[in-house]
Formats: sequence, C-alpha cells, structure tokens
Amino acid sequence: MATRRNILKSTILLPAAIAGGQITQAFAQAPSADCPDGIVYTKDRPGKWSKKVRSHAPIISIKKGNIRLETVHGMSEEHFIVRHTLVTESGKVIGEKTFYPSDKEAVSTFKLPAGVKILYATSFCNKHDLWLTRIDF
Repeated sequence: MATRRNILKSTILLPAAIAGGQITQAFAQAPSADCPDGIVYTKDRPGKWSKKVRSHAPIISIKKGNIRLETVHGMSEEHFIVRHTLVTESGKVIGEKTFYPSDKEAVSTFKLPAGVKILYATSFCNKHDLWLTRIDF
C-alpha cells in the first residue's frame, strides 16, 4: 500500500503537469475521448471503478461567486479523499485543498474566476485514484 507521503507527492505532481499544459491540452480538445484510461476517471469513463462514480467524482456547485467542490465519500485512516484541485482550461490552478483522514468531509470552496469558460475539478482518493469533473459556463 502506498504511504501517505507518496500519495501526497502524487497529488502535487498532477497539478504541476496540468499547469504545464500536457494534460490540459488533451482535456480541452475532447475530455471524454482523450482522458487517459487508467490514470484519470470521470463519471462517463469510470473504467474499473464503475461502481465508485457517485462517491468519487467531484460534485460542482456555484453560489454567489463561489465554486464548491464536494466528494461524497467517507473519511477514515484506511480510505479517504486526499485532495481537491480546481483548474482552468488553460491550466491555471484556481485552488487546491488537501484533506486528512480526520476531516469529516471532503468539501472545498474557491472564488469563481471571471471570464472562464471551462473548469476542471479533481478529486484524488487514496484507493480509487484520480477523478475529474468538467464544468462548462
């Protein structure tokens, strides 16, 4: 089983890769078709985790200029959501939040940037990998 330190390192590397543009370019062109299988999971492409969509794909809601990410997932020492990240289509990281097993829920809130057309929300589970939800404005 991966150590907590290795899990946290991997959650730092993904936003860096997205910010660098390699992954973002693929998502911007056709997110459902170009999402790498076995690396990034979505509601429409859950791969081997088809029974985990409801509890792992981040849910996005917007209210009063804020964007709220929620992953409806239990939080325990053995199984928890490690991180949320919110990224623009161009790869700019709007916000990120790291969670711990002691947290009661995986919820994060960020300011909604003006003029964005597409945002990507990620949720990383220590057992069920990285999940992505796209929102178009």
